[in-house]
Parts: sequence; structure tokens; C-alpha cells
Amino acid sequence: MDDLFTVHTASAYCRVTPRTIINWIEAGHIACYKTVGGHRRINRTDLESFMKKQGIPIPVKEMKEPERKRILVVDDDPIIVETVVMGLTEDEHNYAVESARDGFEAGLKVQSFRPHVVILDIMMPGIKGYEVCRMIKENPLTKDTKVMVLSAYLDNDKFEKMIENGADICFVKPLPLPMLKKEVADILNL
Repeated sequence: MDDLFTVHTASAYCRVTPRTIINWIEAGHIACYKTVGGHRRINRTDLESFMKKQGIPIPVKEMKEPERKRILVVDDDPIIVETVVMGLTEDEHNYAVESARDGFEAGLKVQSFRPHVVILDIMMPGIKGYEVCRMIKENPLTKDTKVMVLSAYLDNDKFEKMIENGADICFVKPLPLPMLKKEVADILNL
């Protein structure tokens, strides 16, 4: 259907009035056909051929920008949050990055922001990282969200518990920013 124009869409494409398109059709400059209901339809090739002959600029098709990958950073330490958010925001992959200070805020942001990756601390006030991870993975709308655990309190037991609750990958803080950026790109297959 992108190859067919109505009189109105052809007029917008040529940046003229609909009456001008009708006049060109009636004068035989542009080929068209009529639908059963009597509406004119113009093929893209016919319209663009006429435009070229007349020197009318053909609009460049708008290129859709690729969707920015969204990352949610969840940590109660403002210095960590600021460092990670700034590092990822300035990354070459042009991520959209938001943050949450606790598990409750993380739950709200996962629903509204729909991140592709959640970088999650385990030990936070209120709802712990385990519960946030489980809620993300149990929800059919967010189950494909990647969960990357970044915690200073990660031992084998906590590591196993996070994996059981759906974490995709776990790291001990502090993780150098270049390594974090590489891991985020890897988990997103960039």
C-alpha cells in the first residue's frame, strides 16, 4: 500500500494542493485509476516519474532510527548510580538510562520504562534484589528483560539465589566501568 497514493497523500508528497493533483490527472500528466467507489489512486512510480520531469523534489524517505536500548540502574548508593548512569549514557551505543534507588521504585520503572537490561544491587532498603529479579522474570511482559546483578555482597550462596530468581549474570562490586560497558553490550548482543 505504500506504493499507492490517494489524491490527498499525493498532494502532501508533492507539496501542492489536492486540486492541483486532480488538475494534473485530468490534463493527462499523471496516470491514475479509480476504485469501485470512484476514488483516484496513483502509483508511486507514475507520480515520481512526473515529479522528476517537472523538477519537483522527491521527499527522501525518513530513516527510522534504531530503537535505543534502555537500561535501568537499581542501587541505593547514589555514587554508584551516578557513575554507572553517566558512563552508560555517554557510551557509544547511545543507551537510554534511568535509575531507581530501591526495589519498589525499580518495580514501577520496570513497568513504565520497559528496560532491556536491569543492573541490580542485591542489598537495598525495602524490597531486596532477589524479589525484584523474581518479579521481573515472572511477569510475562518483562520476562525477557536481562538482569545483571552488581553487588558488593555477592558470595556463592547469594550468587546461587540470584540465579534461581532469574538473574542472567552476576558481578561483584566494584566492577571497572569499561568492563561493565563491555558486559552490557555483550548481554544486549551489540
